[in-house]
Amino acid sequence: MALSVEQLATFTAIVKAGSLGRAAIVLNMTQPALSRAIKRLEEQLGTDLFERHSKGMQLTEIGKAFLPHATSLHAGAAQALEEIQALRGGGKGTVRVGAVASIASSILPPAIERTLRKWPGLHFDVVEGVWDLLAAGLAKHEIDLALGAESPDTDEIVAIRDCRWQDTSHIIVAAEHPLRRRRKLALGDTLQERWTIPPAGTGPHQHLERVFAEQGLGLPDIVVRTRSITVLKSLVVDSGFLSWMAEPMFEPERRAGLVAPLSIAGVDGRRTLVAFRRRRGLLPVPSLKLLDELRGLTSSTNSKS
Repeated sequence: MALSVEQLATFTAIVKAGSLGRAAIVLNMTQPALSRAIKRLEEQLGTDLFERHSKGMQLTEIGKAFLPHATSLHAGAAQALEEIQALRGGGKGTVRVGAVASIASSILPPAIERTLRKWPGLHFDVVEGVWDLLAAGLAKHEIDLALGAESPDTDEIVAIRDCRWQDTSHIIVAAEHPLRRRRKLALGDTLQERWTIPPAGTGPHQHLERVFAEQGLGLPDIVVRTRSITVLKSLVVDSGFLSWMAEPMFEPERRAGLVAPLSIAGVDGRRTLVAFRRRRGLLPVPSLKLLDELRGLTSSTNSKS
């Protein structure tokens, strides 16, 4: 039984839109034509994929089981078409890449610039976020490369081991924070301060847990948990909070004299960063071109370490 790209696009569009009317607008089709198309797909499969009701359409149990396969097949077909166009058009296409904030503000921009020097016809869709969201986006074909802290491979995503480098994270405070005036500051001295970091399960939170555990300490009082880099920095600068950040993320504020890292003996904030891809399928040609430049940049960074 052969399924066409159009059938897959129709099915996934209705799921995302939640109704025939909204999906018809997205697909630039009339609603009756879209209704006939999905009915033909259901007849071909021999089962109902949707339950119709006055407020829209919901997936049946079989429809729910079919959805991940349809999404993967549709993404694969779209990727194949884009790669053919890229090969025929001399390096056209879109690079879909996600990165944690420290990478998005450091190594990714020069990698994009170097890629565009060689392949000016490429375009880039860049997503910045915490690792759990990037990993999910990679698995769901929303992005093709994800850049973050080293972590174990899963059934769906794997690390690209020859594209890895390191950065350093610090406890940061406002430039005038009283802790900066202390001599022989120890990590335990920060336990009574107010902290703000990303929530549990994110890379920075896990990294900070390891740092404190290595000195036999539990986590400090984390008063505010947020994924917002803007909120984290504002709480540090304006409200006296402590936070944990990689150097590239707070470098502009450090240059402006607003924040500073705390110098604490025995605190090693080094971590390994790596590029990830989906376990199954080929990496799209446009993303391969960015990956080549990332490899070059990270190789030179590692040689200086």
